[in-house]
Amino acid sequence: MANKDYVRRGRSPKKPTPKKTAPRRKPWRSGLLALLLISGFSYGLFLLSRDPEPPQAVVVPTKPVAKPKPEKVIPPPPEEKWDYVDSLPKREVEVVAKEQKVSEIPYIMQCGAYKTSSQAESRKLDIAFQGLKSEIRKTEGSSWYRVVLGPYKYKRDAQRDEHKLQRAKIEPCAIWTEPQ
Repeated sequence: MANKDYVRRGRSPKKPTPKKTAPRRKPWRSGLLALLLISGFSYGLFLLSRDPEPPQAVVVPTKPVAKPKPEKVIPPPPEEKWDYVDSLPKREVEVVAKEQKVSEIPYIMQCGAYKTSSQAESRKLDIAFQGLKSEIRKTEGSSWYRVVLGPYKYKRDAQRDEHKLQRAKIEPCAIWTEPQ
């Protein structure tokens, strides 16, 4: 096998390329087309300027015929038939509130279950920014970390905190009774 020195050899001689002949344009055709377009546009403007304005409407004053208007008699306003205007401020409304049941089993709210403790810590931090206290519970027998709020005596208290977290876009949270 012979060593070839491509650098010393230099460039290969250029092959003559056949000249491509471009079609000859005829500039007089495009000039004629432009002249026709300009003259057509000018003629259109000339016709529009010669268009007479519409004739002005002639208003002939006429003598208005005045008819006597019949006089309307307005009846007196009706008498009030309602007595709520007088009786409503004196009335008292009694509201009987339902008693809240205190559950024997307290309620808890779970706001996520995560495989890593760092994810659970992040969720706990988000909840703490809303002013709520949560804790992380490791599930026995598995490697899940649950973020839990509570215990709550009343379900209504748990729902109030759940709505607070929903407004902060921390969802989903589930309210359960805590197994003992």
